[in-house]
Amino acid sequence: MAWIDVAAAPELDAQGKLVVRHEGRQILLMSTPAGLFACVNRCPHEGYPLREGTLSQDGGGCVLTCNWHNWKFDLATGETLVGGDRLRRFPIRRQDARIEIEIVPDKAAERRAGILQGLARALHDDDQQRQVREMARLLHLGLDPLDGIRHAIHWVHDRLEFGTTHAIAAAPDWLMLAKGAVPEDALIAYGEILGHVSDDARDRGSYPFAEGGCAWDAASFAAAIEAQDEAAAIKLMRGGLAVPLSPDDWRRVLAEVALAHYADFGHALIYAMKSVDLVLTLGPGVAEPLLSMLVRSFCFATREDLLPEFRSYAAQLKAWGQPDRPAEIFTAAAFHKTSARSAMATVRGWSALAGCQFIWPILIETAAWQLLHMDEAKFRRDDLSLADNANRLDLTHALTFAEAGTEAAARSPELWPSIQLQLACFIGRNCRHVDGGQDVTGFTVSDPAAFFARERAAMFDHGSARFIISAHLIKTLSAAERLAGQHPALSPLLAAALNRLLHEPLKERHIKRTARQMLDLVAQE
Repeated sequence: MAWIDVAAAPELDAQGKLVVRHEGRQILLMSTPAGLFACVNRCPHEGYPLREGTLSQDGGGCVLTCNWHNWKFDLATGETLVGGDRLRRFPIRRQDARIEIEIVPDKAAERRAGILQGLARALHDDDQQRQVREMARLLHLGLDPLDGIRHAIHWVHDRLEFGTTHAIAAAPDWLMLAKGAVPEDALIAYGEILGHVSDDARDRGSYPFAEGGCAWDAASFAAAIEAQDEAAAIKLMRGGLAVPLSPDDWRRVLAEVALAHYADFGHALIYAMKSVDLVLTLGPGVAEPLLSMLVRSFCFATREDLLPEFRSYAAQLKAWGQPDRPAEIFTAAAFHKTSARSAMATVRGWSALAGCQFIWPILIETAAWQLLHMDEAKFRRDDLSLADNANRLDLTHALTFAEAGTEAAARSPELWPSIQLQLACFIGRNCRHVDGGQDVTGFTVSDPAAFFARERAAMFDHGSARFIISAHLIKTLSAAERLAGQHPALSPLLAAALNRLLHEPLKERHIKRTARQMLDLVAQE
């Protein structure tokens, strides 16, 4: 590109700094003892005018300081000495009595590489504002913003000590929300994913995975996870990628492994289905990091079916379809006052008399009813024991598990007994956090379809202070809307439950409860 005449040299010499405009961009010209310099006038941090900054000499070079937040830039190299993003500079020269600059066109490949490098730094620093800036740069240049999400997946995959988290589980729903949205809203969704990913990798340590691979064998893969042998499971997983297994194949394999036990309070199945969703959205290039995280989370997953409350799970699964108790009325009311043990027994008893497609909507109805009737007064108490700690987010998992279970059963119908018994575990566990006698008519929704559409749009300005909360909100909203589409008769109840979840104030921290519980625990030592 040709040199552009932008200013009179005597004017720049007299003022030392001069701001000129070119095609809507403000460019700062500087005449210093170290030479002429030109850069964008807006600080890459928050856009404050660098014209008001301070110039200083440093070893023959020249440093420009933005006085708002003390970011410092070496004008000779463009390096950011204090701060994050690099400063955009331009070639400048004196031609007779005129000042000329050269606006070099962006090279997409170079700009993309620089942006992704900056994004990695922003993730490492947990600098959420810069994460959004780097994604905005991808959007501005017409580059694929999903490259930023792919980059984040690769960056984080070995930084999560215990594998997959809600940051991964919520990502497909944020990306679905971003699809077709205006740039500003899409950028919000991308920022939620990146911010949650970097927040979860807060210790910034690395937990490398075993190297190498071996021939795929589904039974050996399941056995390795059963033995909590991460290294063996990772090598077998790589063998499955080499085959390659299709996304549907992975859904079947992962669902079977996830449902082998009531693991991690149902998170195992949710994480499995959402991880495959992400592979489908972002492409096979993220399959290995996503599945590596998932395998790790499987190996570390807690086994709730070993706890007294859920210990009958294996026996009920083995007895599926066997009628050894009187038939009960097939309604959700049978679960309004129950326990995990009783709920599983009821579902298994029904299995001898009714098909899964009859029982499943009743379980979903119960899960929605419980969320609508959650005992918020109990959640706010500070005199509870550690065993009674819960909040409304815990009650959302029944619906997100139901969505994941529907997805898994569509490809592996033989898993229906495990899926329905585990949803019964959720229902039984949640029952003690429900107050069925409270008046919830104020949350009634007259037009569920319009409600879901409105709440989807509102997620772009959700206002939640913590990513773990916004992740649960988007996941539960998406799950409830999909379940409503599959079970239209349940739409009003699902919408009402979501209405309460989204719009009743949430107590995010329990500092007094924690202090009391820790004092009690220490006293018992």
